[in-house]
Amino acid sequence: MNERELLITAARAADDKRAEDILVLNMKGISLVADYFLICHGGSDKQVQAIAREMREKAEEKGYTVKRMEGFDEAKWILVDLGDVIAHVFHRDERGYYNLERLWGDAPRENIESELSQ
Repeated sequence: MNERELLITAARAADDKRAEDILVLNMKGISLVADYFLICHGGSDKQVQAIAREMREKAEEKGYTVKRMEGFDEAKWILVDLGDVIAHVFHRDERGYYNLERLWGDAPRENIESELSQ
C-alpha cells in the first residue's frame, strides 16, 4: 500500500465514524516525521476512540501494522502513527486549543473530498 492509499484508508475510516472537519496536510519536504498529517475531531471521548480504533482496524485489514497509538485512554488527542501518515484525532475542545493547522500553516492542504465519496 502506498502512502496515498494509506491516507485515503485512514480518512475513510474517520469519515465512517462521522469525524468532523477532516483535514489533510501534505508534509512532504516540511517534516521528516511523515508525508501526511490527517487531522479531525469528534464530539465525545467515545467518538474520538471509535475514530482512532476504526483507523487502526481498516489499516490492519489492508495489511498495514499501526506503529503506535498514543492518548487512546484519555481520548483528548489520539495520535495514530501509520508511518507515512500520522493521524491526529482530537476531541472538539482540544483541537482548537492545539490548532495544528496554524502550527503547520506552511504545509499545503490536500483535497481528498472526491476520494472520500467513492
